[in-house]
Amino acid sequence: MSVTVSLEFTPNPDTLKYAVSIPLLERGALDFVDPSTAGDSPLAQKLFGVTGVKAVMIGRDFVTITIADQDLMMEANTAVIETLKQHLDAGEPVFTGELPASEHGAVDDEVSRKVVEILDAQIRPAVAMDGGDIVFDRFDAGIVYLQLKGSCSGCPSSMATLKHGIEQRLRMLVPEVAEVQAVAM
Repeated sequence: MSVTVSLEFTPNPDTLKYAVSIPLLERGALDFVDPSTAGDSPLAQKLFGVTGVKAVMIGRDFVTITIADQDLMMEANTAVIETLKQHLDAGEPVFTGELPASEHGAVDDEVSRKVVEILDAQIRPAVAMDGGDIVFDRFDAGIVYLQLKGSCSGCPSSMATLKHGIEQRLRMLVPEVAEVQAVAM
């Protein structure tokens, strides 16, 4: 049976999300910010071979690509769909390395545990719908530091989402949280 790949637009004008009809990862997401980071992912390596692709994120049942130049968007879209279908229909591996035990940074106190629990249960599933991911980096002096991945990285609306959505939610549920900031990967 052939794998189905469908294009979904994201809030980030430089990214495209491709929903696929089979599971790609058992958990989490893998973010490849350039071809040099794609070593353990035969699929990401192939996608970086598509003209215009500058970043790839592989989620549980989707792939998000970031395009370097808007003029290449249509051409890249066609090639990405073809590459995904060929790779997945052939049963080739998506990722040959070991998935990390946790995508999150150090979770060594009760506040960090609460934040990660809320991220995993409420926030990450919502941002995955838009082809992105948000991962806990650390909690320090009332500030939660988060990494933005996939379509969230570089998205014009990501800071508004971070401050007016995620920060407000975390502050409401975890009183020790005063602020949320994005960190570079």
